[in-house]
Amino acid sequence: MPSGPLNAISDVAGVTVGHATLAQDAIQTGVTVIRPHGGDPFRDKLPAAATVFNGFGKSIGLLQLQELGVLETPIALTNTLSVGAVATAQIRSAISSNPEIGRSDPTVNPLVFECNDGYLNDIQAMAVTASHYQQALDSAAAEFAQGAVGAGRGMSSFDLKGGIGSASRYAKIGGKQYCVGALVLSNFGKLPALTLAGRPLGQQLGPQLLALRQPPGEAPEMGSIIMIIATDAPLDARQLGRLATRCGIGLGRTGSIYGHGSGDLALAFSTAQTIPYRPQEALRQTACLHDSLLDPLFEAVADSTEQAIVNALFAAVTVNGRDGHQRLSLSDLAARLPT
Repeated sequence: MPSGPLNAISDVAGVTVGHATLAQDAIQTGVTVIRPHGGDPFRDKLPAAATVFNGFGKSIGLLQLQELGVLETPIALTNTLSVGAVATAQIRSAISSNPEIGRSDPTVNPLVFECNDGYLNDIQAMAVTASHYQQALDSAAAEFAQGAVGAGRGMSSFDLKGGIGSASRYAKIGGKQYCVGALVLSNFGKLPALTLAGRPLGQQLGPQLLALRQPPGEAPEMGSIIMIIATDAPLDARQLGRLATRCGIGLGRTGSIYGHGSGDLALAFSTAQTIPYRPQEALRQTACLHDSLLDPLFEAVADSTEQAIVNALFAAVTVNGRDGHQRLSLSDLAARLPT
């Protein structure tokens, strides 16, 4: 399917992404923030839904999101032990814009997703602070880096360097064109399972990794992946849940089996309309697409999710982290293959 001009989640108009990257010695981590639109999501919420493929995770905010079907903060990504710090930063940021939160207004639902970057990063240092969340939020833009940046700095995929990846696809429905964008925090997979465009690339790369004295891990799958989908198609929360489920198709194409120790989650949101916080404010009604017309969007989700995972691998650079641990990038490993 055709991609947008940036081939990124930000091809969906109004969506921006920012990073704060910590990369010094044993500290290899960070924060990535997705802003769903340019305004205040607490005042102008967006329809959203999440799907849990394997719930080995410590994310914050999914319970209320699933109940109410709305997104009311930016989406934050970080490492597992920094979820609390980032959620606190999100709450403080929302209060600074809406001083009555928790007083005359309801409390805010922070939304933080995580993966465990403890192989490369000294995760016990809990180096991520509120200032890093704010830095990522303030730097959000349509054009953003991918690979070993932000929350992706310390992540591993298929025994190689993983991280942030993004892609987009256009889908035509009834003469109209809609954009679907994906962003992943990729931290999953075992090298022998790595599949690229249907080819068993991991089986070809395994001997090369062994030759470099970096054997593929033999431990069970202990990684995770967070998959975020944005679209400008007019969909309600129930339909967005159906889109989020199709992330599993793209994930499976790359070689994932949703291992026991892997936290695999997807969230989808639509920018086609906003839902005002105050009930007295007018709710602009937007007719949702009929369910029978959603197949092109399903295909776009699967395609863009797969491409985002691949892009994370190719955009990553080799990273050295705590206790001498190293993750080679796919590009560095491939360069060592015999011609």
